Amino acid sequence: MKKTRVLGIILCAVLLAVFMVSTSYGGQKCEAAYGKGPVTFSLATGSPGELGLLKVITEAFCEGKNMSMCWVKAGSGVSLKLLQEKAVDIIMVHAPAAEKKAIADGWAIKRTLIGSNEFFIVGPADDPAHIAAAKTAPDAYARIAKARSKFFSRGDNSGTHKKELFVWKEAGIAPSGDWYIVTKDFMRATLIRADKEKGYFMTDSSTWVSDRKDVPDLKILFRGDKVLINTYHALCQPAGATPGASIAAEFIDFVASEKGQSLIGNYGKKEYGEGLYNDAAYARQYED
Repeated sequence: MKKTRVLGIILCAVLLAVFMVSTSYGGQKCEAAYGKGPVTFSLATGSPGELGLLKVITEAFCEGKNMSMCWVKAGSGVSLKLLQEKAVDIIMVHAPAAEKKAIADGWAIKRTLIGSNEFFIVGPADDPAHIAAAKTAPDAYARIAKARSKFFSRGDNSGTHKKELFVWKEAGIAPSGDWYIVTKDFMRATLIRADKEKGYFMTDSSTWVSDRKDVPDLKILFRGDKVLINTYHALCQPAGATPGASIAAEFIDFVASEKGQSLIGNYGKKEYGEGLYNDAAYARQYED
């Protein structure tokens, strides 16, 4: 009886350890853990994780290996901060200027183009600010500001937020007022709120393709300006900076490989009839 009780305690301890590994890594909460085996590296990103692409790539990378990866859900700004603080091993982001500074400052290496999508400005079908007639993205934003139509901003220092602020700057406008609504939330949640409250929002094309069925009152009203092309890069820790730095570097090589790029370019085609992301070969024409 005593022996059985001891074995039970040991089993509970093991299960608790497994649970803790699957939900945290290096002090960061794992939104999910992919692969089979001990968590050996962590990755921070937003959209590729939310939309399932990260799971597909990671499981292909980890196949046949005794390892797994912890996904930390974060926008580009927070992801960069986590990498700088050595809280994660690798990031996938879309903030070119900040990425280049990270490389120049020496706390990130191996910046690699992995793919792209684009931004759409979506809004109510009746288009109260008439942005469908805009010639450029800054023109579209200027029309929204002039009409004081509801505009939703993530306001979270993510890559999307950085791009939004750049477009406002190009338009010569510092947005403020009750029409400019800051959500401090992720892409999908903000898109759904814009739908419910009949406002404008700049969403990435991947989220739009996967979630448009859930936002019936919104439509794409402006797209195609080169400034709205959204390139993704992977960056990782310098060698030895974190326990998972070396495996993170291998992961970047896999993502950039023919197999990794095929997974990216074809992701979503079966389910949605079109890919959610373009591969690096396509994205290269828009790389900053």
